Amino acid sequence: MRGAKIAVVVVYILFLMLPIYWLLNMSFKTTNEILGGFSWYPQEFTLDSYITIFTDPTWYNGYINSLTYVLMNTVISVSLALPAAYAFSRYRFMGDKHLFFWLLSNRMAPPAVFVLPFVELYSAMQLFDTPLAVALAHCLFNVPLAVWILEGFMSGVPREVDETAYIDGYSFPHFFVKIFMPLIAAGIGVTAFFCFMFSWVEMLLAKNLTSVAAKPIVAVMTRTASTAGYELGLLAAAGALTLIPGVIVIWFVRKHIAKGFALGRV
Repeated sequence: MRGAKIAVVVVYILFLMLPIYWLLNMSFKTTNEILGGFSWYPQEFTLDSYITIFTDPTWYNGYINSLTYVLMNTVISVSLALPAAYAFSRYRFMGDKHLFFWLLSNRMAPPAVFVLPFVELYSAMQLFDTPLAVALAHCLFNVPLAVWILEGFMSGVPREVDETAYIDGYSFPHFFVKIFMPLIAAGIGVTAFFCFMFSWVEMLLAKNLTSVAAKPIVAVMTRTASTAGYELGLLAAAGALTLIPGVIVIWFVRKHIAKGFALGRV
């Protein structure tokens, strides 16, 4: 019986890994071979697609631009959400529940709703086509999510911790950074992970708020069409490389994510 369960798990994992394997398989093929027929491995192994990405400024600048606004957004979102979540977890005020729900309702709206207002706003403020524009636009979706996740972790910390720290003479900033934040480190890790992943995979706002100087990799990948069609090998190689930042982030916060799913609101 146990062997059957293990076999089912293995088959399921292989099924999940198949698209990733196929993406890597295509990245080492030429476009002609991809279109020529089905094969489990490259008949003519080539690194031309990866060489193009690492030598063409349009491609590697796309990755740099994407990482820039994603990291900016993650830092800004978590920094803004920490004090807001603390206020929701420790204080009661008129309309607090309604305000909390309103924050979450912003997260539920589709990004397409905000494309035109953001384009007009950032053009007027001369922020259009900058990484900061995309980072701030993504805050509209990531800050509410971050507040919601962090409030769950903070509510799990006894209020006596705050009171004891104040009795011992800690100022609020000192207490918050030195004592409180380490207690919710798992929550901060989970929050940073979700903020990073949303900003990394979001395409609509990233494409429409940039044009040349801050063009992200998702915009570059959609412009590989030529008279001969799409360069499928190049697209596959670019897609394979976009998996790397997510894998790195998951590796560093894997322990926090496990705790977050067990203890927090995730």
